Amino acid sequence: MTQYSESVAGVCYHCGLPIAPETDYRSVLGGAERRFCCFGCQSVSGAIHDAGLEGYYQRTPEGALLAPPPEPSKDVEIYDFDEVQQEFTTCSGDVRDIHLLVEGIHCAACVWLIERGLQRIPGVLSANVNLAAKRLHLRWDNSRSKLSDLIRALARIGYAAVPYDPESAEGVIKKTNRAMLFRLFFAGFAMMNMMWISIALYSGANQDEFREFFHWMGLVLATPTLLYSGYPFYRGAIGGLRGGRLTMDMPIAIGLSVTYLYSLYVTVTGSKTGEVYFDTVTNLTFVILIGRYLEGMFRHQAVSATKRLMELQPRVAIVMRDGQEQMMPIRGVKLGDHVLIKPGHKVPVDGVVLEGHSAVDESMLSGESVPVSKAAGAQVSAGTVNATGALLVEVRSLLQDTTLSKIIRLVEEAQSSKAPIQRLADTIVPWFVLVTLICATLTFFIWNQQDFEVALMAATSVLIITCPCALGMATPMSIAVASGLGAKHGILVKNGLVLETLSKVTHFVFDKTGTLTEGKMSVAQLHVAAGSDEQEVLRHAAAVERYSEHSVAKAIVAEAEARQSGYRDIAVDGFHATAGLGVEANVAGQRVLLGSAEWLTRCGIALDAVLQAQAHELEAQAMSCVHVAQEGKHVAILALADKLRGDALQLVNELRAEGIAMTLLSGDRRPVAEAIARQLGGMEVIAEVLPQDKDQVIQKLQQGGAVVAMVGDGINDAPALIRADVGIALGSGTDVSVESADIVLMHNELDKVRQATQLSRRTLRTIKQNIGLSFVYNAIMVPLAMMAKVSPLVAAITMPISSLVVIGNAARIRTLFKNQ
Repeated sequence: MTQYSESVAGVCYHCGLPIAPETDYRSVLGGAERRFCCFGCQSVSGAIHDAGLEGYYQRTPEGALLAPPPEPSKDVEIYDFDEVQQEFTTCSGDVRDIHLLVEGIHCAACVWLIERGLQRIPGVLSANVNLAAKRLHLRWDNSRSKLSDLIRALARIGYAAVPYDPESAEGVIKKTNRAMLFRLFFAGFAMMNMMWISIALYSGANQDEFREFFHWMGLVLATPTLLYSGYPFYRGAIGGLRGGRLTMDMPIAIGLSVTYLYSLYVTVTGSKTGEVYFDTVTNLTFVILIGRYLEGMFRHQAVSATKRLMELQPRVAIVMRDGQEQMMPIRGVKLGDHVLIKPGHKVPVDGVVLEGHSAVDESMLSGESVPVSKAAGAQVSAGTVNATGALLVEVRSLLQDTTLSKIIRLVEEAQSSKAPIQRLADTIVPWFVLVTLICATLTFFIWNQQDFEVALMAATSVLIITCPCALGMATPMSIAVASGLGAKHGILVKNGLVLETLSKVTHFVFDKTGTLTEGKMSVAQLHVAAGSDEQEVLRHAAAVERYSEHSVAKAIVAEAEARQSGYRDIAVDGFHATAGLGVEANVAGQRVLLGSAEWLTRCGIALDAVLQAQAHELEAQAMSCVHVAQEGKHVAILALADKLRGDALQLVNELRAEGIAMTLLSGDRRPVAEAIARQLGGMEVIAEVLPQDKDQVIQKLQQGGAVVAMVGDGINDAPALIRADVGIALGSGTDVSVESADIVLMHNELDKVRQATQLSRRTLRTIKQNIGLSFVYNAIMVPLAMMAKVSPLVAAITMPISSLVVIGNAARIRTLFKNQ
């Protein structure tokens, strides 16, 4: 337990740093007087005790330095403005969601303090800290607590927080890399100077009166190297102990400490028989730091897809105001503004084209390499590139609300998620470290019976060589690379679990309309009963359907527009839609119904026999029939045709060749669905299913032992997408599809289903390869180290190489779609 009380004279109660003689900061806390090095530590410690969180000090190890609190953010009130929060928060009324970048997080105790400290504040709904990324995911009720109050609460317990954005995160990464380089250079400087001392000792000085002098010189060089350059290993090891876990840094810290302490003993006692190994301490520190630095660099490059996505968001936009072009920061743009996008510029917002015509490159969002033509009325997305003409766009979404931001959030969440196989690895790592410690101890005692120094070096080699970095990184690196690659090709994967599950799918269920077919229905034929007027039937049908958003309704309205039927002049009231069955309304004093034959029958309407026979013939030709009734009489059928997607047959054939079962699940009439299935070479058909019942079909398949993937258009298939083991939505990033599905295909191409399946299988295979590589490495090197066949320096060189191999293998996933 760390209590920097007055019993530890001259050190700060909070951070443990020495107190300058002229400093006099005192407080009575916990019934005793405490002294502090500065006003910041005094304030922070007082806030911790006032909040009843003094248990924080019980979670810090004896003698650990916490460092003084960082400088708190100034002018935090600006984060309370809704205009400012729009860039950083996700809002649902007063409930808001934000990621904060927190400076001052050291270890698991900090995580404990922050989470519990915030959860006591009224209005805070959840607070979760990511220790590795130093990010706080905060969800709070803005009507009960302001964001500035929460940031101040963090400052009172010693942490500076700002809203997370890529630029600040990049700054932190650069700062961390710079600190790592300083430690690396210092260790390199010490190692080079230590080399001259070693040469002198090995050249004969070890036998004369200069022996002790060179030993003390080695001590002078090795001590600051261990304390400064080796600090990250000790911080990691101690942080793990605070959280009750054995981390990857523990064997390294023990190996360095034991070697240093033995050399210190020989130096201080002036032993004539023992040897010093200060050169081993500095060499190990330098080599392992090089490995860590290279790991960080390669890891950053391997997961750079998210960074590239973030760089797509332009920082400025050209806004048209009073007929003048005004260049302004994106934060200054408002909804409804008109933005001018010149050729070659990136689109800064989501919006609708008002004027102009151009080709827009949407490849980074959809994976589609061919530019998409955009004219008045078309939607454009932030981050895409305007290729040819100028466009005037009305702003519909900004910053955090754009499709680009939603994609970035999904990719980040996927990259930080854990697949089941990773949880297994996380469970293994602490036991792996424990076994390492046992092996090192056994090695030492066995060799000590022959030679103490051989035993010391062999045990140190075991500790260094068995660092389970490779095992720890095997899964997260593969998931992170796969998520980034998927996003680049328009495949948004929401979490690592999905990648693992998709590779095991045994049964694919396809929605028909909009999934296997293009979803662009058109009226192919119109048949009316004897005595009915075709033009009047179409006018009345379109007058009702214009209030519906269904694809069938759009087809009927489009047909009426094409025939210039004048349906818009007809008064309509009492519109009502029955999901999956039909619509009805009063039109010019008549009650008009449009829907399935069964629904009309249920409504008490007798079906016309001739129309019924015609409907059966049309449905056998894969055309959907909409029956029309006026004033209680069956008067017409509208036959709608929909084309199969161009890549549907190829996908179905490939899945069939792999032995995967398939089902066509549709709310349409059975004859229509069966006709579509026949065009695809045949598959099980479950038709005439209401949207709310589709999930029960999925559930029955699962109960039969199948691992089910549901492919739908993401809106009326939402319950089935949620129920399936893997829900795949074809869509353009709509809220419903993003919320319901596990995988969202940004471009409506069925071939992306095949690519997603390939990606999942490759990812799982890579994870297994990486875990296998780490075990093979240890199976070979550990016995050699225990046999004293490997020196600590060789161990320090091979250990990071094993990690780099794992990172490189994960990075190979990026080549999966290279030739596609």
